Amino acid sequence: MPGAGRAASAGAPPPTVDQLTAQSLLRQRRPTPQGGWRRAVYTLTAHTLNPGQSTDDLLRQELIARASVPVPGCYRIAVISLKGGVGKTTTTVTLGATLASLRGDRVIAVDANPDRGTLSGKIPLETVATVRNLLNDVDDIQHYFDVRRYTSQSADRLEVLASESDPAVSTAFSESDYRTVAAVLERFYNIVLTDCGTGLLHSAMAGVLDLADQIVLVSSGSVDGARSASATLDWLEAHGRGELVRNSVAVINSVRPKSGGVDLGRLEAHFAARCRAVTRIPYDPHLEEGAEVDLGELSAQSRSALLELAANVADAFPRDPRALRPPLPQGPPPHQL
Repeated sequence: MPGAGRAASAGAPPPTVDQLTAQSLLRQRRPTPQGGWRRAVYTLTAHTLNPGQSTDDLLRQELIARASVPVPGCYRIAVISLKGGVGKTTTTVTLGATLASLRGDRVIAVDANPDRGTLSGKIPLETVATVRNLLNDVDDIQHYFDVRRYTSQSADRLEVLASESDPAVSTAFSESDYRTVAAVLERFYNIVLTDCGTGLLHSAMAGVLDLADQIVLVSSGSVDGARSASATLDWLEAHGRGELVRNSVAVINSVRPKSGGVDLGRLEAHFAARCRAVTRIPYDPHLEEGAEVDLGELSAQSRSALLELAANVADAFPRDPRALRPPLPQGPPPHQL
């Protein structure tokens, strides 16, 4: 009957514009496959046959979602190891670049090595300025573009604040200096990674640990590398840093093509019993070069492992702004432009 539809809905409220969504109006499509035979079928059939996403595709989406979770305020991550040559600086850069490439906020890595740090050698240099220059000009920094004069940015959007190349100058980087730098960076960056030196007793390290929300512990897949990493956890627990240990993420970094006779499964189990999460990073020829790091040059296995590491780290990001510690004294709020 004419008007029956109107009569049947006479008692219902009229529809609103909020009901006209893509989900309600568009026919829902299966997500397109990202690789493998599924992608080949999808391409060869001119997108008429869609086998759907593989288990690997779904896992990747889950890891990206975890790594991309918003973080309120500024979150500080210290990357540490007692032993040199285990890939600590490389881990700082690859983790930072992975986070920066996935997120829309600002990510920066700071070189806090008391010796001649190598962090700046991992990305293309845009400036010769260092953390010392920033400290000298700290009173003049009011906006984000003021800080950018002292940083270099990679193609993956990771920014780096370099240390002094002169060991005599970089040794003077003290706890007070680090706290000043941290107070500046928290005004403009959401995630700050600190590439620490191999010692736990140098002056800046006290400030690094006091301000760190999370630590990433780097170990090689060797006996001495593993013992040094585990001893680092012992030292932290003995000095009142047990909460950092329990919330830490361990990285087993394969700096050589083969692990020799080391049982990496047992090594992973050891750190899994002490840390919140463990990630294995496979050997990668591009990283072994020791030069600038480009995520696009890494193997698929390395990129997958770094995505897992980024997700494990981001799992500890605070979801509730009230859980954040109060901001460091000095300056306006984050992302002031």
